[in-house]
Amino acid sequence: MRRIAVVGPIPRDLIQKWGCVAHPVIALSVLAGGKIEIIPVSHVREVDVDNVKEVFKGYLGINLNHITSQNDQGDIISLKFIDMNNRLERQTGFMDPILPADMKKLLNCQVFVFVPISDYEVSLETLRYLKAKSKGLIIFDAHGPTTACLYNGERMRKFWIDRDQWLPYLDVLKMNIEEAQASWFKKEYESTDFAHQEPSRAELRSFAVHCLSKGVKCLYITLDSRGCLVYYLKRKRLHEELVPAIKVNHVVDTTGCGDSFAGGLGYGLLQKPKDYLGAARFANALGALRTQGKTFGVFKPLNETLQIIRQGYVGTG
Repeated sequence: MRRIAVVGPIPRDLIQKWGCVAHPVIALSVLAGGKIEIIPVSHVREVDVDNVKEVFKGYLGINLNHITSQNDQGDIISLKFIDMNNRLERQTGFMDPILPADMKKLLNCQVFVFVPISDYEVSLETLRYLKAKSKGLIIFDAHGPTTACLYNGERMRKFWIDRDQWLPYLDVLKMNIEEAQASWFKKEYESTDFAHQEPSRAELRSFAVHCLSKGVKCLYITLDSRGCLVYYLKRKRLHEELVPAIKVNHVVDTTGCGDSFAGGLGYGLLQKPKDYLGAARFANALGALRTQGKTFGVFKPLNETLQIIRQGYVGTG
């Protein structure tokens, strides 16, 4: 059976009781219907182990053996949304980092989906270890390295200053437009340079060229309701394509959309490892479904998800 590991925290928060890794794991379980093995890899508090595992009860194909509490540490976060991509966050509990030892029994996974939400949660050494020991595809969400947790619990966006140390160990890099801005920075700034301004398409293209030159195979940049920009090399030349979002009539909650999107990439690339555009459609579908409610009941099995994709991309080829 094919295996996909989903790596990161399972934070307790005030919007959804359990978040992050829980979203793509359950989305993948519903989507695959027991035909793949899905392995959440996370550290939680001892008091939370049973409650976290209860979240996954009844879902097919989920291996819970890698949710551990050895150091009795886990993320606790409160959220207050400002808009679709920005929120006030306060963190009062901290998962200890995922290290190579956490991955030793998972080297035969075909896909690894990393969804850290803070810059300390996945060590660079873990990615180096996987690159050296496993043939699995590494998908990495830039939300982690572009988010810092301050000593007072406040969570803030930060520049990914050591980005180039990470890129050679990532096969697929996924981020939103704000995280792209935090990842493609100047060497020096004037005090007036920090006004928020969305990167231009030309700047994003330059960033994509840089990432691909460092070893990344595909870069995904999500643009909210506009869809997702996909960058990869095609016949040794940069291919850039906007995969439109799947339209929804009413957005209920955007919590977990980015994590669900990452899970969709994992599913698509597990089926066809170089079909980056097809994976983007699965990702857009899971992200759109996540907006439709506050529970995990929003996710659909494969036949229904494929129908959503067909309807969403009718006439697009």
